[in-house]
Parts: sequence; structure tokens; C-alpha cells
Amino acid sequence: MSEDQATPESAPVRPSGMPPSGSHTERDTRARVARLILEHGPVTASTLGERMGLTPAAVRRHLDALLAEGMIEIRKARTPQTRRGRGRPAKWFAITDAGRSAFVHAYDDLASSALRFLAETAGDHAVAEFARRQIADLERRYRPVVQDAPPQQRVRTLAEALSGDGYAAAAAKAPQGAGEQLCQHHCPVAHVAAEFPQLCEAETEAFSRLLGTPVQRLATIAHGDGICTTHVSSRSLCGTEQADGPGASVTPGGDAGERSPEQTLTSDEESGRTSL
Repeated sequence: MSEDQATPESAPVRPSGMPPSGSHTERDTRARVARLILEHGPVTASTLGERMGLTPAAVRRHLDALLAEGMIEIRKARTPQTRRGRGRPAKWFAITDAGRSAFVHAYDDLASSALRFLAETAGDHAVAEFARRQIADLERRYRPVVQDAPPQQRVRTLAEALSGDGYAAAAAKAPQGAGEQLCQHHCPVAHVAAEFPQLCEAETEAFSRLLGTPVQRLATIAHGDGICTTHVSSRSLCGTEQADGPGASVTPGGDAGERSPEQTLTSDEESGRTSL
């Protein structure tokens, strides 16, 4: 087995921006390295090697090539604990905007065309309803694990569930004021959501219902931000009935309020701001 061979996985999707040089296996392996960084980054070289079954030399070669092309970048160590003894601190590798856009989104054009046709023939409300139905399965799968978690750990539990589906999510305390932040470093429908923000709105509403507290979208990858960031209101500031009930939700402008999935989404023109 050569050093670039890894444990069997499904056929990789090669970024359109990957270099043409090198063998087919070399290109595919490098694409897999980039995809792992996209979905799970920032990550260290050792973590990549363990996940892919690559030697340290092979990982370094692929990382150097991706760095040279601007598809990834080095981030500072996230905590002092990342220092390994007296050696140098571990390097963390993260995808860049160029790297993210280089990946082929095979079904984006088809999905966008289908939603465009739906909007033209049935109206924007039909797109919103489609988005809610699409997110319903995710909400149904996540609800048991989130509801079983202690209230103070539900945001982190939701982040872990999202990460299991490739969203590379994390939870943290809000930098200012009460509450927490749910951050998603990857969005599988970002290109489609850029044209149809109803997808982001439906996901945000689902987060609020799952967590039982108002939430507000602060940034999205679909809108051009580096990550999707959602502020989760502190449960201590919410009424017990609202915080524990499954119907708690969010308005497009981010203000707390009762909102059912059947309500029509407020457009950007009506709210005066992006609904993402």
C-alpha cells in the first residue's frame, strides 16, 4: 500500500479548482484532504492522517500543495492545550473562501432550477413550504437527542448532531450579553440558499423549536459570511412555558415571538434586511 492510499471510502468529489498535475489517485486524495478540512476544520495534520490513514509525509505534501494554491490556510492554535509538550504548537488548517467555492456542487443548478420553477408557478410561499418540509426530517431526527439533554447543554448537543451530518458545527458562549452561539462551518446548500433564503429561514425556525427558545441568525455562508452564526437567547430570560414548549420560534428580524411553521415568511423588502 502506497503512502497515499487510505481506508476505503465512497468515491470522492474532486474540487474543480484542484490542479491537473499528478496521478488520478494523487488528485483524489488531495481532494479528500480538502473536503475533510471543509467539513471538520479547523483540524490538525495528525487528525487528517488518522482519519485518512495517511503517513505524516503524505499529509504534509498534500497540505503544502493546498496551501500554495490558497485553498486552505493556517489558523493559530485555538487553546493553550494544543501545545504538545515543549515542541511547537500544533497547526490548525481551515478551508478558505476560494477552497470552499472550488468544490463541485453537482446538484446546485438542478435544485435552483427546480425551486425557480416552483416559485414561478406556485409563488414564494410554495418555496417556503418546501423548505420547511425539507428541514422537517432533520428536526424530527434531532428532537429526541436534544430534548433528552439538560437545558444548559442543548445548544452543544444540537451542534454535535449537526456535525454528525457534516455541518461542522460548534457551540460557544455569546461574546456579548446572555445566550450562546451556534456556529456552522459548512453548509451543503449554501449556493442554493443564496438565491432562496427560505432554506435558511426554515432551518432557523427549526433550531428555535428544537431549543425551545428564541434564536436569531447573525451570519450565513449563503450570504457570503465565513460561517453560519445563530444567536440563541438565554433560557433564563425566557418564560418557563415558552422556553420548554416545542412551539417557541423566531421572527425573521430576530425578535422573539410565537411563530408556527405555517406562517408565511416575511420578505426582505418587508423586513428591511436580509432574512438569512
